[in-house]
Amino acid sequence: MSAFDASSPASPRPLDGVRVIELTSERCALAGKLLADMGADVIVVEPPGGSPMRAYEPFAGDEPDREQALWWWHYNTSKRSVVLDLDETVGADDFRRLVSTADMVIEAEPLGRLDAAGLDWRQLGAVSHAATGAAQPSTDAGRRNERLIWVSITHNGRERSDPPATDLTVLAEGGPVWSCGYDDHTIPPVRGGGNQGLQMACHYAAATLMAALMWREDSGRGQLIDVSMLAAANLTCEFATYFWLNQQVDVQRQTGRHALPQISEPTQVRCADGRWLNTGVPPRRGPEFAALSGWLAELGLASECPYTELLKLGESYEQIDILHLDADPLSAEVFGAGRDTINFLAERLGAHELFVGLQSIGLACGIVYSPEEMLADEHFVARGFPVEIDHDGTPVTYPGAPYRFSATPWRSTRAPRLGEHQDLLAD
Repeated sequence: MSAFDASSPASPRPLDGVRVIELTSERCALAGKLLADMGADVIVVEPPGGSPMRAYEPFAGDEPDREQALWWWHYNTSKRSVVLDLDETVGADDFRRLVSTADMVIEAEPLGRLDAAGLDWRQLGAVSHAATGAAQPSTDAGRRNERLIWVSITHNGRERSDPPATDLTVLAEGGPVWSCGYDDHTIPPVRGGGNQGLQMACHYAAATLMAALMWREDSGRGQLIDVSMLAAANLTCEFATYFWLNQQVDVQRQTGRHALPQISEPTQVRCADGRWLNTGVPPRRGPEFAALSGWLAELGLASECPYTELLKLGESYEQIDILHLDADPLSAEVFGAGRDTINFLAERLGAHELFVGLQSIGLACGIVYSPEEMLADEHFVARGFPVEIDHDGTPVTYPGAPYRFSATPWRSTRAPRLGEHQDLLAD
């Protein structure tokens, strides 16, 4: 670990010195946030009246206010805000000046809008021959930022059509919704919450921006990154796309477990306190069966459990081959006894006690937490995952980063007020 105080505002961050211009959009906001919280100077450009995200519910205190939208707070931490009307000459000129000072641009504008205004990559960035990588001469080279990295997030890429799309339609058309739902297929597929369709594209955007930044260190040149939300969603379909491409087989959505061509055993159980636990994969190796038997004995439940003898038999296995249980009835019975024992325990223990107990003997499982329960979990608290961000003297709890840097720490500040940094345009 470093000797300095990682929480100090003076501590360096990984992207200190990198300037990013972001045209506000729910489609690209997370990409800018990821960079801003790592130290990049992200200037979010809002239209007159503010970003549409400022009007999204819910609001802090349940009072509609463009400065109190929790959506805006979450997706725009650590950024600075300026207001520009890109349809006006002054606003367009100010945008060009900002871009001339930037390392990166992040945008998700409707295709053709920026190009028509003379504000797209073609007019402001470095243009290269696709085959040779050589820079093209241009009549407006004086206005270009040859080191500029530009990421464009669209429905299906810049060379395709750009139909209206939402997070829901991207997830549905891209494939993930097919795999999400319940064993009962009379219930329609389910869309996961949390703007996952938008976030998938943003994560790919952030990762590719970092790769382009590294390439620029040697080449001295920027480049255009064309991110398709639809392709990003399809790449996040786990097995579904690959089963179809290789075997022309559809996967089946299943309650709380992987979507597979075959139906697997249920893994979610309701515990004695009425809460849910995902049991994961039951014992497969001898030491795991022994550990489960030992815990049963510690709890004083071994005599009540009808599967004790099968657990003892399981201790002799090096590993049960769960892919070929149909051909080995005894192994199937032993494997089933492990899962049945966990279900037996669930009838007698609360979800958290079962969760901690199974984890302590080396069996993967997961309690179904609500968001507030997850933030209060002792392990997350000890790691420092919940963080307090100052809102003009009032501390507000946020989820922090899922990673930790030893020398260049993650650090976040509140989202900007509308046009809070308008003086940047005078620089």
